[in-house]
Amino acid sequence: MQTKESLASQLAIYKAGFIGRAPVPRVAMMEAATAQLKSSGIESLALKVGDRAPSLSMRDAMGERVNVDRLLEQGPVVAIFYRGGWCPYCNLALRAWQARLAELNSLGATLVAISPQTPDNSLSTREKNELAFPVLSDSDFAAAHGFGIAFTLPPELVDLYSSVGNNLPELNGNGQWVLPVPATFVIDKSGVIQFAHVEADYRERAEPSDVLTAIRKIAGAPALRQGV
Repeated sequence: MQTKESLASQLAIYKAGFIGRAPVPRVAMMEAATAQLKSSGIESLALKVGDRAPSLSMRDAMGERVNVDRLLEQGPVVAIFYRGGWCPYCNLALRAWQARLAELNSLGATLVAISPQTPDNSLSTREKNELAFPVLSDSDFAAAHGFGIAFTLPPELVDLYSSVGNNLPELNGNGQWVLPVPATFVIDKSGVIQFAHVEADYRERAEPSDVLTAIRKIAGAPALRQGV
């Protein structure tokens, strides 16, 4: 297997570029908002390894209902929560997972990506990133609340997102300025969480290679050599 550039390095490159070109006051405000969210304790309040995952049933990008409990009958499920297709960090993460999808599927696991976007906006995200896995709509935040990762944006972020055209109440079709903290959960066939990565800093995501290692443990497959 060829060595792949890590998702962390891709995110770091984008972050550095954004900080270099964005107005200093804007960067400072966003950093403060991220620190405030982190200090809220939302990471520690989210579901953890050993917890039972809530039942999930959501519409996919075509409007068809997907029952995650049924997917679990086939094997482990990787549930990735992302903010939306308007988020460049989310798009990097989604594309990184698309690059590892065949590897994940070969281990008998299924990947689903979850955001508050309406199915129509999820379809745009799927097409833009050429994704071959289900992109699910959690507009009512049932899944995000179930995993303990939903939060309300502070007024300064509402003003910022509005000013750049990211009207979340409209994009998500729910009239709310609410988002999920980016998170990745691996759920085994019995519905128990075996891997959890919850990060209040939206610029950091679970590394796909770490998630795949967790799935191999569930499947009893041998671990790959480091660096391959």
